[in-house]
Amino acid sequence: MVTRISALGVLLVLLYSAGQVFSQSPKKANLGATLAITDTSAWKPIQRGIDFRKIVMQRLEPAYSLEFKVLRLDGQFIVPRVLYAGQFQLQSANAKVFAEKAGAIAVINANYFDEKGRPLAYLKTAEKEINRAVSKHGLYTGVFGVGDSGPFVTHRDDFQPAQASEALQSGPLLLHRSSSVEVLSGLGRYARRSVIGIDKEGRMLIGASDAVIGGLSFAELQELFTQPKWQLETVELLNLDGGGSAQLYVKSGKFEEWLPGTSEVPVAIGFFKKPN
Repeated sequence: MVTRISALGVLLVLLYSAGQVFSQSPKKANLGATLAITDTSAWKPIQRGIDFRKIVMQRLEPAYSLEFKVLRLDGQFIVPRVLYAGQFQLQSANAKVFAEKAGAIAVINANYFDEKGRPLAYLKTAEKEINRAVSKHGLYTGVFGVGDSGPFVTHRDDFQPAQASEALQSGPLLLHRSSSVEVLSGLGRYARRSVIGIDKEGRMLIGASDAVIGGLSFAELQELFTQPKWQLETVELLNLDGGGSAQLYVKSGKFEEWLPGTSEVPVAIGFFKKPN
């Protein structure tokens, strides 16, 4: 049987096909040159003093998707502690085990360590000073600590060990006094990341990405945590150990989120309900 198609029919088919192609066109980058944030979600309160967000992103070139999970913790109700695996008779542990052993609501991995699992750069827990020297290595430019006025992130040059009851050194420091800090190497390299920051209200923000291959660059993190539209503005932002070490765990009541890493870590930061 011969089917006759009119010129009008052909035109309608072509217009429909063009519409389909247009509707399936790739999203435009809105963070950096090749990253599109496709779902920002809203802050979700999970208990007093703790909010959670999951941000979905799509890398346009090369093409892959990733999630960035973030907690915002209010120091009026939540206190941080530097957790060392040795406190629990362990050489290393994942974030979930740290939380279970310490009784923490949330845990994120912390500073770098060597091939034997020994933590690098300055490290001080509530119990003891483990590494006494503040490293001058180009990578370890920032410090997270707890002082008399609460938690802080600062440049290592402004850090005085005696002023902190607990502290750890990591890097690079990405934001300082609301401005991007020059990163000497790897600014545009994509990797799995974890960070800790302090916003202008003094709240702590911790976040980790889930990408196994690829991830976020330091430049993208600097942009993400400074642009008001993403509601993540921080005054100070410190990069923690990334790659397979990056991991985040939180459990509060029936709410639970677990972003596992591919390796255990000797040091983590735990977050606890502040005693009355």
